[in-house]
Amino acid sequence: MKQLLVLTLCLVLSFSTSAGSGVTLVGVVLDEADKPLPNVTASVLGVAATTDKNGHYLLTVESADIYQISLKSPGYYQALQTFSHFELTQPDTSQLVIGDIELVKKIKGRTLLAFGGDVMMGRRYSSPYFNNQPLITKGQESADTKAIVKHVKPYMSLADFAVVNLETQIAVEVPSQRAPKSVTFFSPPQTLSALKWAGIDYVSLGNNHTFDYMDQGLKSSLAYLNNSGLAYSGAGLNQQQALAPYRVSLNGQGFSMLGFVGWQGNFSPNQTAAADKGGAAHGSLKNITTAVEKEVLAGQATVVQYHGSQEYAPEPTLVTEQRLKSAIDSGADLAVAHHPHVTQGFEVYNDKLIAYSMGNFIFDQYFYSTPHSFILYVWMDGEKFHRAEIIPIYLKGYKPTPATGMHRFTVLKRLRQLSKKRGVNIYPSGGHGVITARSSKQNTSSELQITAKGSAKIMALYRSDWNQQLSAIKTDDRALSYRLGVNLVNGSDFESYDSFDSKERGWNVDQNSFAISQQKSFSGKHAMKTILPVQACDIFAMTNFRRVYKSGNPMTVALRVNASHNSQIKVYWQGRGKKDKFKHALSHGKKHLLKTISVAGNNAWQVIEVPFNSPRIGYKSIRMMVEITNQDPNQQNTVFIDDVAFIEWQSAYSTVDRLPIINGLTSQASHIEFNRPLLVGETVGLIYR
Repeated sequence: MKQLLVLTLCLVLSFSTSAGSGVTLVGVVLDEADKPLPNVTASVLGVAATTDKNGHYLLTVESADIYQISLKSPGYYQALQTFSHFELTQPDTSQLVIGDIELVKKIKGRTLLAFGGDVMMGRRYSSPYFNNQPLITKGQESADTKAIVKHVKPYMSLADFAVVNLETQIAVEVPSQRAPKSVTFFSPPQTLSALKWAGIDYVSLGNNHTFDYMDQGLKSSLAYLNNSGLAYSGAGLNQQQALAPYRVSLNGQGFSMLGFVGWQGNFSPNQTAAADKGGAAHGSLKNITTAVEKEVLAGQATVVQYHGSQEYAPEPTLVTEQRLKSAIDSGADLAVAHHPHVTQGFEVYNDKLIAYSMGNFIFDQYFYSTPHSFILYVWMDGEKFHRAEIIPIYLKGYKPTPATGMHRFTVLKRLRQLSKKRGVNIYPSGGHGVITARSSKQNTSSELQITAKGSAKIMALYRSDWNQQLSAIKTDDRALSYRLGVNLVNGSDFESYDSFDSKERGWNVDQNSFAISQQKSFSGKHAMKTILPVQACDIFAMTNFRRVYKSGNPMTVALRVNASHNSQIKVYWQGRGKKDKFKHALSHGKKHLLKTISVAGNNAWQVIEVPFNSPRIGYKSIRMMVEITNQDPNQQNTVFIDDVAFIEWQSAYSTVDRLPIINGLTSQASHIEFNRPLLVGETVGLIYR
């Protein structure tokens, strides 16, 4: 019988740990065969301990919002993982429990490669929208670009060879030659030194922005790259240069790095190199297979990076899939793709790994679907794929940071679902996901117990295991029904709002009177706070519109509010019409009132859940807005809000004795709603397998 793990989730799951007090972190270190590893040095916040014969460690450290654990043992690759205090708390113990972490043994010929996705440091890094502070300022480029990569440097530096897709040209000022296309990028030269400082060894130039400023920009980029210490391939001043690999010897094995862009572009001059023209290497089927076969004949382990598929799509195009599989059929040992700006799943094809989209690594997109990404570790035994590890990251305020809490859940839940349909089982190692060529590990079962307080019908599922799927519901009320949904906004619980020296930019906090606070919270220890003058109002909203959503679909705006004096809450949705300019829609787009709610000024948390249907036609994107008015005629009003969610329902209501129709997004559910509020003391068990 499989082990059943039980977690308890109350609707009010708050905790208080005074600043400076000690907390205890516990966990287990294993090898890849699940055997305990003794004598491993575990360290957190400068405190170290050694694992016992059973692989157990115990560390007592100062309380913090974030804990980064390092695990070192002779003969093994160092492991690094990052967790938030909030995600490690459990209601039945005062200890912070970290899941079992596996270490990978060092053997002769084994090499650790690290991959990140799309990289640029131009545009909104220096000229941001929404009244945000710039991340790169004139005269401070060196320090500012390093600050952007500082939180991923520890991870990339552990690899034998680290790789990203450089999706920008490099220049001090905008080049005068510009390709006839709508979107072009250039980034300061310090971008390259920051990448090198962060542990990056090589960049692929095989993408659709390598030739944005044509020969002038390409020559500038290549000149800076040649003086940066970074290796590259995938572009050149002619086709021969562009198709040439970068070759490197790692742990006694020769590796060849090839980079390609999947299309030429429908403008002239186009973005790909020709016999007498510069540009990116065109990733035609013939070019890919010819280049791969040449490297295989030379005895090289061959890595193909490919830039293709459709932006913001969950699956690769069939063109991409076929080209990557043909590359492997021709002898390539690993294939890594990018361009969609969102993550896609994995496939192990003929015992070789394909990563269909890495998503963004360092990018300035403000869309709510693009910040969730990952670093990919791949261990190669010579030319043979041994193991991959997914390190979830979150681009917070355009900075890549370790993804914790709800962000970790979102990254790994999506990758698990998209990979499972291709026969790939991703299993956990601590807070990371692991893929092996022939994984036989079976998931355990777990039960998430929900005990409600108040009048809420909706509960977040971020504390369920990302590697499992809802399989049954336990309740005494067989008439209870439920539906599953996905949150369309990021950072709803505010627990990581200002961690990693970067604020969450998905909320309009730079445009209103709200600020992060630890004075009071509904869940965790953070909430948003404002002090409204007499009869004043303010708006808390998504900074911009959600681009990827389902039209004509049930949705809910959910939040928790705590006010010192009587308040009025108005909940709206606002959309960007098909022909609307972005900024005009934000400032002048019609606000559609969904509901007006009176909130008592009793310093108690109150539940607000407002259902509506998203617009069926006429809009390309939507957002939610909450207007709060102080109704006290004599006194200022202190208002806290927490757990703000914009939920898109992915299933119709199902009775608890049956599962909903499982599709791609029900499998990624972050929220559940019951057809009635749970009663005080009533417990519902969610069984995951």
